[in-house]
Amino acid sequence: MKSASALYLWTIIIGGMLVTYATRLSFILLVPQERVPTLMKQALRYVPPAVLAALILPDLLLSDGSFQLDLQNYRLFAGLLAALVSWRTKNTWLTIGVGMGALWLLSSL
Repeated sequence: MKSASALYLWTIIIGGMLVTYATRLSFILLVPQERVPTLMKQALRYVPPAVLAALILPDLLLSDGSFQLDLQNYRLFAGLLAALVSWRTKNTWLTIGVGMGALWLLSSL
């Protein structure tokens, strides 16, 4: 029974991957680049940062479902420090390392 549930889980994961990939690929293959309006091209440039912010900000700002904007919010400090490092260095690995290190250090205090 355990292997059947694992197979079921992997089928769902791989199926989800294929459906997600197919929907993205269909947009690239079915719509020629020259037919995409300039305004839409400009707007699509902002999609990745918007999605990233939507994924990260709730974890930085919320604690137990409510805003926590005080000195006890270590995640917010670590996130702000990581954002500063990212802005100044443009180095992804350094940003991740500094953010994780700051969170680890602040949590251990």
